[in-house]
Amino acid sequence: MVNSFFRWEFNSCETLIKDDEVFPIDYANACPDVSLTSLHYYFPWAITALLRWSVFATATGRPMGVDLTPAPWFAIADSDGTYAEKLAAYRRLADDYFSAEQYADFCDRHLGHVDEVLVGFVRSGQFDRLLVDTVRSTFPPHEHDHFVAHYRGLLAAWADDQC
Repeated sequence: MVNSFFRWEFNSCETLIKDDEVFPIDYANACPDVSLTSLHYYFPWAITALLRWSVFATATGRPMGVDLTPAPWFAIADSDGTYAEKLAAYRRLADDYFSAEQYADFCDRHLGHVDEVLVGFVRSGQFDRLLVDTVRSTFPPHEHDHFVAHYRGLLAAWADDQC
């Protein structure tokens, strides 16, 4: 919802969760960190999400939305609806902005194989070389062995969890 309100199509929304409550801590990362060493286990997910969205936007000629239109959002906020009703209305605005149904259909029809392909890539020597090169360019030499093993373990766990 935050992304659709601001027309952000590449952003990260960080939250803390305690018990059953969600606390937003950073909802405006204009240049999200999608580094392998930052996202580790979640790196493949982020890359496939970015790939899917980029292919969808390109293939469908999706125009970039830069015109903020807050009036519909404020109208919901000012309505007499319950909190749940307002959230549902916000969700409809967000789904409409992101063409959620069209996006899901597109991904199902054209990109259903992406996860399987990425699992194979994460398990490949080519990806391992990328991982090693990334660690070597990020950490001091005395930490290379530790972090190569650490990230290999996390990414192997991700690949195993996909099967």
